[in-house]
Formats: sequence, C-alpha cells, structure tokens
Amino acid sequence: MQEKETRLFSDFPPVTTKEWMEKIKADLKGADFDKKLVWRTREGFSVKPFYREEDLENLMYLNVLPGEFPYVRGNNAKNNTWLIRQDISVYDIKEAATKARELTKKGVDSIGFIIEKDELFSPEKLNGLLEAPGLENTEINFNARKNFHLLGQAVLPVINEKISGTVNLDPLGVLTVFGKVAYPMEQSFDFVEKAIRKTSGYENFRPLNINALNFGNAGATIVQELAFAMAMGSEYLSQMTDRGLSPDDVAKSTRFNFSIGSSYFMEIAKLRAARLLWANIAEKYGVSEEAAKMYIHCETAGWNKTIYDPYVNMLRTQTEAMSAVLGGTDSLTVLPFDIFYKEPDEFSERIARNQQLLLKEESYFDKVEDVAAGSYYIENLTDSIAAEAWKLFVETEENGGYLNALRTGTIQSLVKDSAEKRRQAVATRREKLLGTNEYPNTAEEVITQIERVKKQNIPPGEKEVEPIQLFRGAEEYEELRLETEKSGEKPKVFMLTFGNLAMRLARSQFSGNFFGCAGYEIIDNIGFDSIEQGVEEAKKAGADIVVLCSSDDEYTEAAPKALELLNGEAMLVVAGAPKNMDELKAKGVEHFIHLRSNVLETLKMFNKELTQRH
Repeated sequence: MQEKETRLFSDFPPVTTKEWMEKIKADLKGADFDKKLVWRTREGFSVKPFYREEDLENLMYLNVLPGEFPYVRGNNAKNNTWLIRQDISVYDIKEAATKARELTKKGVDSIGFIIEKDELFSPEKLNGLLEAPGLENTEINFNARKNFHLLGQAVLPVINEKISGTVNLDPLGVLTVFGKVAYPMEQSFDFVEKAIRKTSGYENFRPLNINALNFGNAGATIVQELAFAMAMGSEYLSQMTDRGLSPDDVAKSTRFNFSIGSSYFMEIAKLRAARLLWANIAEKYGVSEEAAKMYIHCETAGWNKTIYDPYVNMLRTQTEAMSAVLGGTDSLTVLPFDIFYKEPDEFSERIARNQQLLLKEESYFDKVEDVAAGSYYIENLTDSIAAEAWKLFVETEENGGYLNALRTGTIQSLVKDSAEKRRQAVATRREKLLGTNEYPNTAEEVITQIERVKKQNIPPGEKEVEPIQLFRGAEEYEELRLETEKSGEKPKVFMLTFGNLAMRLARSQFSGNFFGCAGYEIIDNIGFDSIEQGVEEAKKAGADIVVLCSSDDEYTEAAPKALELLNGEAMLVVAGAPKNMDELKAKGVEHFIHLRSNVLETLKMFNKELTQRH
C-alpha cells in the first residue's frame, strides 16, 4: 500500500500576511510601521522587514534555470566554481614570473600582472610572463593602472588562442578616473576595436574591461555602480558595432569588474541583477543568448578598509568574498588587509588566498548553483536593484550615453552627491567603521608601520572631464589620529563621572569611544563623590579635556561648578544634550557631545583648539 504523504507542520494552520501585519501593529503599540520597520536604502528603494511567497509572484525570471538566459541564476548550469585571483606588481619580469609559479602551487588559478614600469611595456619582455613554465592552465590578466595603450601594444602581439585571460583596455574607465586619456577618445576606441579583432577567435580571452569597481570605491551606490556599468557597456557596444564589429564579438570580448562591499545581501543581489540587466541590453543590440553571458570579476572594496585596527579588514573581506561567490562571480580578488598602507607581505597575501580557499575547499561554495534562488528577500532585492539601475541607465542613455553624460558632468555629480552622503554618515557614525569611528583601540599606533597610504594619483594638467574621486571612508579620521601620533603627546581626556550611576557609566563609555576616534588618551573613572574631588583629580592627571558624565538633571548645578573650578586649565565637555543646554551655554559651558554630534567635525575642532592652547 502506498504510504500517505506527510507534510511538515501540517498540524499548524497557515498564517496569512494580514495576520502577521495585525500582530506586528499590535506589538508596535501605535508606532508607524513604515517609520519603525521599513528600511530606506541608499539605493533609493524601500526594504520591508519580512517577505513572503506572494512577494515572488511578479518576478518573471524565477522559472529560469542556472545557465539559461537572462542568466540571473548564473552562467554555469553545473556548479558555482570561480577562479581565485591574486595580483602581482611587476617591477622585474623574472621575479614576477617566479612568484606567479609559486602562487599556482598555493591554490591560485588566476594571476593579475600589474605592470609598474614603462620600460616593461614591450612584447619581448611581457612574453616572458606568458611563457613562464607552470602557468599553462592559469588565467593571465594584464593591467597597467592608466597606460592601457602601452599595455595593449605590448600584450596583443604575443597573445594566442591558447591563452585565457584579459588585458585591461578601458578608455572610458581611464577617462572617468583620471579625467583624460593619452589619445583622443575616437583613437582610443579604434585601438579597442583592433584589440577585439585581434582576439575575436580566442575563446577565453577578453581584451575589453569595464571597470565599474571605480564607482563603488568612489562612494557611489550599488544602483549607480550597476547603471553606469551598463551605460559603459552600451557605449562600447555602440562604438564597436559602428566600426563594423559584430555584437557577439564585442560581448564575448567584454569583462565587467565590480567592487564588493560589506552590505552582504545587497551585494549578492547586485551581481544577479547585473547579469539580468546586461543580458537584456545585449539582446537589444542583437547579441545571441550564448554571447550575452556576463563575465564578472570582483574585487573586495577599498572604500570601507582602514589603516587603524587593520585586522578587521580580514572580517570585511571575508563577508565580501562570500557575497561575490554566492552572487556568482567568475573570478575574485581578495585584497590583502594591509594593502592600503604598505606593500602586502607574505602573511597578508597568504591570508587573502586562504579566505577564498576556505570558501571553496572547506565550505563547498563552488558545489551549489545559485544558493540565493527562491529566497524571498534576495529575490526581491535583485528585482528592486535591477529596476532602479535600469531607470538610471535609461536616464543616462537619454542624456546621450555614457561618454556624453561624463562630459556634461551628470555622472560625476550623482557620484559626488552619494559620496558626500556617505562621508556624512561616517562622520556622524551612522555608518560604522569598527576600530576607526567606533570602538577605537586608543593604545594603537601605526605611524611606524605605514610605508605609503594608497590614494588616487591624478596626474597634473588639463582635464577633458572632471574625474570621480576614489577615497576610503576612514581617511579623515585616520588623518586626525595620525596628527595626534605625530605630535608625540596624546591629549588627555578625563572622565569626571558623578551622580547617577547608570547615566555616568553609559556616558563615560560613549565619551571614551568618542574621543578615542582621534587617538586621545582616555582616563576613565568609576565615580567621584563631588565635583570638587573630580576636578582636583583631573588637574593632578594633567587633563586637557574634562568630560562631565552624569544625568541631565544634575548638569544644572554640576556643569557650571566644574567650569568654575577648572578655571580654564582644561576644556570642559558635557556628555549629553540636556534640555537646558541653552541655559548652560549662557553660563559659559560651550562644549556638548551626544548621539547627534558630527563626531569628525567635533574632533577637528578640538584638535584645532588644543593646538592653539599648547
């Protein structure tokens, strides 16, 4: 007899969305649902606190399998494998070739050669990298920062159909980041055309790169990074087909390079949305379904990395690597945690490799296709990101396409606006960088470890367009702390804890965290019986700043008294925003720090005043 099918939880009646909402509203006790629980993203759309099966009803691509157009679920129908890439800065051909061979023995199957010296731009010299024994089954990628013409002229003559990899030809990307290219744009496009014609029969070589990662590292939103990447792709398709190339040849020659930030689920959805968008754009140009597959390389973001507490960068890159892999990247570079202030050493490079090997060999992320498939949340994120990016892409196309939008400054303006919002979010700690603007290690000193701070290097001279500015969110905080370190004497911040136990402890912790972001020495205390005792101890400690930590009610008398007793020997700061702040200011109490403070600007002010006092 056939056994009756038993469904899990069949004894429990289904709960409707309406019932969930009624329960949530009851728990909110009159608070507004949208204001309390709906998250408004930087990308311009709202995210609900929960999603259900009915939220998938209008998503048209859900019946598509991995490996099928429009490739939302990935290019590969069999697995989720990706190439582990590590870059090598090339100053000497033999040394770089030797290092590359060693890396292939340590799990790396994609090498990025970054040519650092102009004298190395010759076919004979670069051929020494291509012919290095042990690299036969390794993807080879060539990059040269901004000298893509010299790079292409040196690499293309020695490329053959057996080589898998890329050469980073992207005149639009160079124009975007540096404001000008070495040759006029028409001539640059002609050069890209020749490169595509040269390699059109090479199945695994892609000479045209679209470096969308620059937008992510300039503080742009995910939607902007995607939309402008699509606009660049559309510009190249238009320019190349106008020159007589077939749409398939152009698409097959193209690789997209994306940054991967720390917004875990959003970044997974970004890559899925990217493939959807590109497949639809390519189709409009007449690209075949097979050629419309988007080849993606990802690199962990630079924007959120820090010089202070740099080991936290490992945590950041690990979640970023997971997002890239689960989103279906074809290859991935995990940047070493110390690359932003020194030449990576053997340890940091090994950790970066092993982060990917961990995901592949121990967590088996390469064995399952499209892990995110069917997730109510991620599927809706994918759809929302794609919809918003498509709107911005269409606006860019209506503005004359990517090149014209860049020349008119439209793109730069949007990126600059987004970057400024992120700057403010970091300055006010709405966006947290652990160890830098939140929970800093005040005992840490890094000035002796810094070899060079990695920054955008824009050559002087007249620019064709305004370049976008690449930067890290931590830079301004780091400048403050380095200024403190260089001074040779850390300002002392004394916590004058008094009165209400809960309030004084909470506010002293907040204040120590606040001033620690500038690298000041924090002198914490359990509590004093009187303001007189606290001020006396502060003077003995040689305090530069005294932070009064108590309850709002107690500030009415305690703050003016502390100010009087200090008599200008130290700056008085009140922790909190009491209702009688104006009254206290009228009595001479100038400084208050609280949750709404712009931490960065406040610390800059204290740095300036302390310098003047000394």
